[in-house]
Amino acid sequence: MDAEPRECVSERPVRRRRVQWREWGSLTLLTAAGLAGAGLWLAGLRTAAQLVWAAVTVAALLPATWATLRQLWRRQFGVDVIAVLALVGTLLVREYLAGAVIAVMVATGQTLENYAERRASRDLRALLERAPRQARRRVPGGGIEVVPLDSVAVGDRLVVGPGDVVPVDGTVEEPATLDESVVTGESQLVSRAVGERVASGVVNAGAGFGLRADRSAAESTYAGIVRLAEEATARKAPMVRLADRFAAAFVPFTLLVAGVAWVLSGQFLRAVAVLVVATPCPLLLATPIAIVSGLSRVARRGVLVRDGGSLELLGRARTLLMDKTGTLTAGRPRAAETVVAPGGDRDEVLRLAASVEQLSPHVLAAALVGQARAQGLRLAEPAEVTEEPGRGVTGRVDGRLVRVGQLAGEPPDWAQRVRERAELTGRSTVWVSDERAPLGAILLEDPVRPDARRTVRRLRQAGLDRLVMVTGDRPRTADQVARIVGVDDVIAQCSPQEKVDRVKEESGRAVTVMVGDGVNDAPALAEAHVGVAMGATGATASADVADAVLTVDRLDRLADAVEIARYARRIAVQSATVGMGLAVVAMVAAAAGGLPPVAGAFLQEGIDVLVIVNALRALRGGLRHRDVPPETRELLDRYADEHGGVRDVLTRLRDTADLVATRPDAPECVPALGEVHRRLVDEVLPHEAAEERHLYPALAGPLGSDEATSTMSRAHVEIGRLVDRIGGHLAQHPDGRLRRDEVPDLLAALYGLDAVLRLHLAQEEEDYFSLNPADDTDRR
Repeated sequence: MDAEPRECVSERPVRRRRVQWREWGSLTLLTAAGLAGAGLWLAGLRTAAQLVWAAVTVAALLPATWATLRQLWRRQFGVDVIAVLALVGTLLVREYLAGAVIAVMVATGQTLENYAERRASRDLRALLERAPRQARRRVPGGGIEVVPLDSVAVGDRLVVGPGDVVPVDGTVEEPATLDESVVTGESQLVSRAVGERVASGVVNAGAGFGLRADRSAAESTYAGIVRLAEEATARKAPMVRLADRFAAAFVPFTLLVAGVAWVLSGQFLRAVAVLVVATPCPLLLATPIAIVSGLSRVARRGVLVRDGGSLELLGRARTLLMDKTGTLTAGRPRAAETVVAPGGDRDEVLRLAASVEQLSPHVLAAALVGQARAQGLRLAEPAEVTEEPGRGVTGRVDGRLVRVGQLAGEPPDWAQRVRERAELTGRSTVWVSDERAPLGAILLEDPVRPDARRTVRRLRQAGLDRLVMVTGDRPRTADQVARIVGVDDVIAQCSPQEKVDRVKEESGRAVTVMVGDGVNDAPALAEAHVGVAMGATGATASADVADAVLTVDRLDRLADAVEIARYARRIAVQSATVGMGLAVVAMVAAAAGGLPPVAGAFLQEGIDVLVIVNALRALRGGLRHRDVPPETRELLDRYADEHGGVRDVLTRLRDTADLVATRPDAPECVPALGEVHRRLVDEVLPHEAAEERHLYPALAGPLGSDEATSTMSRAHVEIGRLVDRIGGHLAQHPDGRLRRDEVPDLLAALYGLDAVLRLHLAQEEEDYFSLNPADDTDRR
């Protein structure tokens, strides 16, 4: 996240101490005063004790009355009315001890509620701080001046430096490489040619470029995003406390019983006694305790919920809208596949590209270098490196000129097929060429999070019955991700305004949660009943607008939060219902004259203890899944790391299958087949066998039964059978030549093994490796 202003750092410890004193000070003083009164009573100073208890009652009555009057002024009717009437009644009948007991109870409830909501904030500080305030403008006589953003006019020629935020909407005058994720949600860098339009708020990820302003700052895209977030936040109604929803029926009933008791008996003392035992301790104490317990638990799971009202709403949510990039996907590119020209070497192409890209600051360069190092390739130090914005990087590697970036000129047939393949799979392409022709292409993707599919299933189990993915990405890519994770609906190429409109539409039908990670998601997060920001990815703006923040980069913690919220809310409702039921019984006894105010106050405290103990159950339980033991986590880490080697064998398997399909008579065909079979036998099959012996039995506990891994075991059997089938074909060819009649069956075995093994690895990563709290994204 963005660093906080430096001047705030030294003030934070003092501020934290003040907040704690403000929260707990009044409760501590009232409790101490009440105990002091008890000490005076035991010492025989009964008049002094009565005065102290009366003072405690008045000290609680004044703020409670003020809060109640403010609620009534806003046409809100809550349970505090009963507490105020009970406090007034004890003063009128001089039952000061009963008043002091009620005062401590009221202060305790208010303190717990304030503690639950102390982090409530709806400011847009980070969103506004990120907004550009100045621009670099070219002057007519040459040179550049820095001017306030408000002074930029349509037609001005600006310069956007490396790493700068584009200040206004405009037209590119020089090729540019941009990170547009803050506006579109698309994680991959894009190149904009001369004459193309760009939106304000996007980041220059390449060299500086010229920009002609098409709109003023106030009319530009980023300013619109800020306004949308401000408007949505301002319209968001205050949360209604769970206790106040019960008060709609309980308060009138209490006043009716107290009035009837007074009228029938002619004794005002009975009415006071009814109010005392009816004081909504279960609502004012048990409900906040259950909610605070839920807040504490979700915080330990890496989810910071800002207030109790948000947790209550999360526990009632039925609809979930999710952004794609950074939420369901990793949010950063990964080198998924290297395709080479006929006769080329995949490792060499990747090595050349990564060597040149070592000096580039692009995120795409980091992906290429990381992939090469993960495969153990030896990178050379490049020379004569130059970077042309929007075109790519050029340099010499071992004396050889290498260009990485866009493809120049008319592509050969194989390159055209690669382009079509990348389009079909929703991947972006980085071309690697020398001075003569393209050598190959590296296909990049934004991988789906390993835990995304499991999390979607768990969210459904938790009670969310409608899951929708909204994204600014292309429809084809969005549909592919939606099918993988299993959502109900997908909205692609969605602008920030369209996201807000969709959230409004869904919110009108059910309590709605919105999850996102970028500035473009901030307005939608503010508009939703509960906005959840993926804060670990650095999305400060969306985190400040949201009601909850995921502090760990794991989507499954959202499912944990929903389950805990539902459980905490269920415990709160249960405690309130049981407590009020017992209070009704006591009210009847008090109305009949069998329960004086002091006895009623202490009986109410007994009921409090009961419901509080029940409310504390919210500190445990409620989660459907089982935690993974440390030794099982070690196994998950071990076998997840081995998947990298298995995927390398898969690449060779696919190369061999393509060779058999296109050139079965080639002399290198059988040797290639023999090499891939050797690696399957020496590397893949031992890996699968070790999982069967060690990992799968260890997962029986976390997954609930031994049967949970049975389908994976069946896949191991099929993988072994196909490897044996390929080996059987090899054994028939001592002369090193394939017969035409056996090629179809061999191809069926090769491509079948490729499909089965890829699916098997994906299932293991989604269903098993995602159980490990460590970040598995990079392993993929």
